[in-house]
Amino acid sequence: MPITFRKSFRIFPGVRLNINRRSWSVTVGGKSGLRHTISSTGRRTTSMDLPGPLGYRHTTTRRSRGDH
Repeated sequence: MPITFRKSFRIFPGVRLNINRRSWSVTVGGKSGLRHTISSTGRRTTSMDLPGPLGYRHTTTRRSRGDH
């Protein structure tokens, strides 16, 4: 089993700094409701938890300059 590293810090109410071995990200929003996450790798995720088994997630990834 590989060794993983992941840590999350609350820097303001409703704002979290998430750090793992390869990148970091900032999440704005709470546990329930709308959340926006912006990662150092260029990934941007918008998600929302709805009551029951329902949920919504939309992810966009920035292309690097070398990709055309």
